[in-house]
Amino acid sequence: MADVHNRTEGDINLSPARQGWYAVISDPETLGYLHEDSEYFLHQSLSTPCLDVLASCEGIYLTDVHGKRYMDFHGNNVHQLGYRNPYIIEKLKEQLDILPFSPRRFTNVPAIELAKKLGGLMPGDLNRVLFAPGGTSAISMALKLARVVTGKHKIVSLWDSFHGASLDAIAAGGELDFRKDMGPLMPGIERIPPPMTYRGPFAGAGGGDLPYADYLEYVIEKEGEIGAFLIETIRNTDVQIPSQAYWKRVREICTKHKVLLVLDEIPIAFGRTGKMFAFEHYGIEPDIVCLGKGLGGGVMPMAAIVARDSYNVAQSVSLGHFTHEKSPLGSIAALAMLEYIELNDILGKVTADEAFMRRSLAALQKKYALIGDVRGIGLLWGVELVKDRNTKEKAVHEAETVMYECLKNGLSFKVSQGNVVQLSPPLIITREQLTEALEIFEKAIEKASVWYKLNNWTNAPE
Repeated sequence: MADVHNRTEGDINLSPARQGWYAVISDPETLGYLHEDSEYFLHQSLSTPCLDVLASCEGIYLTDVHGKRYMDFHGNNVHQLGYRNPYIIEKLKEQLDILPFSPRRFTNVPAIELAKKLGGLMPGDLNRVLFAPGGTSAISMALKLARVVTGKHKIVSLWDSFHGASLDAIAAGGELDFRKDMGPLMPGIERIPPPMTYRGPFAGAGGGDLPYADYLEYVIEKEGEIGAFLIETIRNTDVQIPSQAYWKRVREICTKHKVLLVLDEIPIAFGRTGKMFAFEHYGIEPDIVCLGKGLGGGVMPMAAIVARDSYNVAQSVSLGHFTHEKSPLGSIAALAMLEYIELNDILGKVTADEAFMRRSLAALQKKYALIGDVRGIGLLWGVELVKDRNTKEKAVHEAETVMYECLKNGLSFKVSQGNVVQLSPPLIITREQLTEALEIFEKAIEKASVWYKLNNWTNAPE
């Protein structure tokens, strides 16, 4: 029977493998809660039905109602500094006793301090800020502002990109999971392939990922009236890392054609790549940056856009207009998160962890033919599983086997594109914990490799 599920964004919660996972849960309390959750919440892809029932969290761990702990290498990308980070929690407790909410027509000191801090971390004249309760809303504000600044409503984005789940965000994004059955969406969206060298329309054509940048210019020139290019600096879902040459060329193209470069760093900012912001690796200056997820310190819903000072031209337009627009609690959480990163040299730690991960995953790739490609930066890694290294056929069911085997042994992550294991641990993780997690991962890879070799899997290592 053909697999009818779309697997580009994450693992499937309605597959036979998920049903197999439920079969190994023996705790009646857990099964009861999962049943209630399934009864009361609308079912949707990537969410309900759920994996397990959580009771608590701390550091890198999630703990379910039965006491089982998971190392969380997914975290919806909010867990840069781990769960219940004591430094952030204490700051929030203090703020709760002072000013937990600020009505929209007023401002407050934490919000002002956070705006100043974010502007101070950015290059050039990127110092105008707007806050929102979530990353989807930040994308919406950025698209609105781009229209006002340029007078053009058309944008270019990437296939398979994810920028949020609202109607305007899914129109701009490239994920089928979110667009299917939705009917007409926001007009003026042109999509191009993401820069990738392992597979993709220009893979093997020579020039690395530069043909993808050239295609951007081709679309801009052919389509006309493009106002913005919306793109993740580094694709988070299946971890695609563009080259320096790609980003240099993209910046040149956007400047030449007066197209705003809007970077979505919602899942990967704040140390995930070893820099505060991923674009710092490339020496480029964006026009608008979208931030979120980890901005709230793993506690508060908090997002933002940071734009050029010269873009402060929308005084008569409500770009955001959110009830929690200048949340004192969200601002305090964000300030505490940034302070913690600086006080504990998290960026230096992540850079050292990157070298360890690169060596460890390269060794696994050499040992197991199931691993077709390894790509990563900082503590953001993608391990692509293939049935055959020559054909690069996706090892979809093998990837599910690996994921559920790891879950059984206390390691949680998600699978993107059907066959890419995404490993994104909290940045506070210790070397011992990293080692333990990779040992769990290797045992799962070994088990999947043996099973599929017995079922006529080819191209096994010598």
